[in-house]
Amino acid sequence: MFVDEMTISAKAGRGGDGVIRWLREYSRPWGGPAGGDGGRGGDVYVRAVRDLGLLARYRSAKEFKAENGEAGKGKSKHGKSADDLVIDLPVGSIIRDRERNERYELTAEGQRIKILKGGNGGLGNEYFKSATNQSPEESTKGKPGEHGVFDIELELVADVGLIGLPNAGKSSLLNTLTLASSKIGAYPFTTLEPHLGTFFGYVLADIPGLIEGASEGKGLGHKFLRHVRRTKMLVHLVSLENEDVIKTYDTVRAEIKNFDPNILQKNEIVLLTKTDLVSKEDVEAKKALFLKLGKTVASVSVIDDESVKTFSDVLSKTLSS
Repeated sequence: MFVDEMTISAKAGRGGDGVIRWLREYSRPWGGPAGGDGGRGGDVYVRAVRDLGLLARYRSAKEFKAENGEAGKGKSKHGKSADDLVIDLPVGSIIRDRERNERYELTAEGQRIKILKGGNGGLGNEYFKSATNQSPEESTKGKPGEHGVFDIELELVADVGLIGLPNAGKSSLLNTLTLASSKIGAYPFTTLEPHLGTFFGYVLADIPGLIEGASEGKGLGHKFLRHVRRTKMLVHLVSLENEDVIKTYDTVRAEIKNFDPNILQKNEIVLLTKTDLVSKEDVEAKKALFLKLGKTVASVSVIDDESVKTFSDVLSKTLSS
């Protein structure tokens, strides 16, 4: 089951108590204060990871608690501070703190944000020693850590947007790549029309219905284009069923430019599809047209395993670079 929203509670660790201790030595038979301070309680962080199915695994464990700091010790030794608690969430998660009205976004793998602060440790009696108080009988308790209730919503951030006209073969390519490589599989995301899938941990998004006039609301393109502004790169599929591949390519680019020209600044691979319908010479000739425009170009047929493997390697290398 794919989970895209949930609520959790979390608590940072309490600080350890300061203690009252005395140190008696031969040179100081009357003794002296030697109670150490308590250690700090653990903070709570959220961290972005590439795992779309992560929230589903939290369904039975929605309460998170960091460890408490240790109490102080004798001989002026402080208690050990607790380790921080890190809650892993999928890239694209939006976290809202109900009590503090704070909002956090995890937009990049490895990003780490502190959401709760651990309590300070208490003070031991050595801290209170002064010229006028040589034998303090005073210590303080550790402070409690912060607590919060958090609403988490997953707003998928696609690494790759598959664009092209409806006949370009986007869905077929998405299914072929994700079913072959993904441990999670492709999901019809409930809040969006397009299909999404994972490719070696990267999110691929099929942008449906990109037709001429999509930027004006025709088809489904306008509805989804707003969700791909943060895609890392584009794969522009052009079917070799089209005689004029440059015109077909320009049609889609014009719609995207009308919607948001910044999208066109993203890294792009032009992918000629359905190569099984034409000769090898025709494929190479069409590739040459795009190479003259300075484009990165590849070709594929979803019924040709070798060509799928070749493109998969190209895409994987591009994403990891």
